[in-house]
Amino acid sequence: MNYFRLKTGFSRTTFFFLPLFLGLVILMCHKATSVEKYAEQGLFTRQIIVDGVARRYAIYLPAERGDTPLPLVFELHGGGVYIEDLTGASGYKTPYKLWMPLADKEKFLVVYPEGLNGAYGKPTWNDCRANCRVSSTADDVHFISTLIEVLSRTYQVDSNRVYVCGTSNGGLMALRLAVELSDRIAAVAAVAAAMPDSSECGSPREPISVLFMNGTDDNHLPYQGGTVGNPPNPDHGTVSSTEASVKFWVAFNQTDTIPRVKHSPDLDPDDGSTVTRFTYSNGREGTEVVLYRIAGGGHSAPSIKERYSALFEKYFNKQNHDIEMTSEVWQFFRDKTLH
Repeated sequence: MNYFRLKTGFSRTTFFFLPLFLGLVILMCHKATSVEKYAEQGLFTRQIIVDGVARRYAIYLPAERGDTPLPLVFELHGGGVYIEDLTGASGYKTPYKLWMPLADKEKFLVVYPEGLNGAYGKPTWNDCRANCRVSSTADDVHFISTLIEVLSRTYQVDSNRVYVCGTSNGGLMALRLAVELSDRIAAVAAVAAAMPDSSECGSPREPISVLFMNGTDDNHLPYQGGTVGNPPNPDHGTVSSTEASVKFWVAFNQTDTIPRVKHSPDLDPDDGSTVTRFTYSNGREGTEVVLYRIAGGGHSAPSIKERYSALFEKYFNKQNHDIEMTSEVWQFFRDKTLH
């Protein structure tokens, strides 16, 4: 008769392996919790309440995020564009959906926020144009700031590496964030956009890296500055020229005044455009200003993979196919941090 078994109900062998078994169970539970924490990946559309109003956004979560805080990239739509048009959910060609495979490769979060309806009943951003009467009057700086806070509480976000890219009205909004939210955003990229020449915003607060990517044949936001729209519409406000916009940030950031110049290969001679990059480096706190001048390019984001239709180009002029906007912007973003 085994006295140990009678007193405990377990054999010595069972008693020996019990701690090992319990440790294994605890380890498995810990791993399961970790897996559940990071299992969610893909594209999701959500909403938050800001200033008493429901605001929509889409977020893309890359797989295998691990425990390291990740950069956060915002992509802001143009006026009249829905977030489904950016992500590709609506079925249209869209260079902006290419942020998602890039996020899988480089490991960052992508957020597509949506503005509130403007005068035409479609999403817009309240950028700094004081003479624009067609955009929403929402406090979109507060919206983006709130999103940063909410997402930082929900996911592991590197708060020193938050970036904003936008096109057209979204590009103008990105520039507003550069002026008013430079304490939370490390760099912005404005595509087919420029600084307003009649601004309701104040002066920039802190040095911040800024990229412009504009076509010289943009028929909606003139490269040389002036009234926005096709045909030009005073209700859409006015902008400075691209060159003046670049000089504004070069002077504020105190970068080099003589840029490094690089000509991109003309991969598609049939697109009627070429790309030259001007880089102004050595600004305060490591900032730089970059201009991609797309000679012959229209009012659109350049893309090699996502090419707009002939009908689109009839209305917005030529899309460049020599560079991939998302890849170029990410190369600009990736080494920028808050100081």
